[in-house]
Amino acid sequence: MEPRHPLPPFTEETAKMKIQMAEDAWNSKDPERVSKAYTIDSEWRNRNTFLKGREEIVKFLTNKWASELNYRLKKEYWAHTGNRIAVRFEYEYQNAEGKWFRAYGNENWEFDDLGYMAKRFASINDFEIAASERRFN
Repeated sequence: MEPRHPLPPFTEETAKMKIQMAEDAWNSKDPERVSKAYTIDSEWRNRNTFLKGREEIVKFLTNKWASELNYRLKKEYWAHTGNRIAVRFEYEYQNAEGKWFRAYGNENWEFDDLGYMAKRFASINDFEIAASERRFN
């Protein structure tokens, strides 16, 4: 695989670049595009779901964005060291019944030497909001 810049070890600047790249990819809502940032055998914990590998990531994200409509995400730098980055995030989405939700969470990322994410551990909580409370229009 070709290197996926920026590469570890990260500086604050390059960690923020990696975060912005992830935010842009996730906001595309394109599971294939998102999956290319991860190692072939990447390990995920997303809430109470455990995944391994790009194929499972694509399936998970396809299902996610089929039910989380009008999805919009914002990621924020929290910390970094060596080949790891910690991120705080929030996103909003609408369900099939038209109700709006906001999700808050934290992610811990670990990258391989080529700059692909090998591990992603996400803790997420969401709650219903009124349409007037939306932040990401």
